[in-house]
Amino acid sequence: MSKQRIGFYPGTFDPITLGHGDIIRRAAQIVDRLVIGVAINLNKGPMFTLEERVQMVRDELEDMKSKLDGCDVDVHPYDDLTIHCAQEHNASIIIRGLRAVADFEYEYQLVGMNRQLDENIETIFIMANHEHQFIASRLVKEIAQLNGEISTFVSGRVAKRLLERVVRT
Repeated sequence: MSKQRIGFYPGTFDPITLGHGDIIRRAAQIVDRLVIGVAINLNKGPMFTLEERVQMVRDELEDMKSKLDGCDVDVHPYDDLTIHCAQEHNASIIIRGLRAVADFEYEYQLVGMNRQLDENIETIFIMANHEHQFIASRLVKEIAQLNGEISTFVSGRVAKRLLERVVRT
């Protein structure tokens, strides 16, 4: 019996974008089980609570089920080091999405640090498809706050939640 390949895809997902969904679908083709780690990451000043972000990811996964190639996908919040959460879920791979060359330097540093902490966990970079390379949650929130059109960056359900949040704040 072959060993199950478990991947860990960490992020803040504030909110989850179409770019995140693209990475999730493509990661599901590489691993047998994918754990999506939703980080608390209070340093980024999230717009949505951890519970809201976890629920948004779960809702988006429901719509993606037919595109996940039978991969078992779970969503788990976490508040410790990414490498510790990956270990907790027996992941052998950390999945990281790259949008542009500018992301690479930071991501490269993370890989080096994670390899020092656990050399048995590999990091795989998945380049965002060209239509998603410019999407960043931070920019989507800013566009929404300034009454811009966000429907090409997030699903309709996420856009609705985002616009409701912007109106309330």
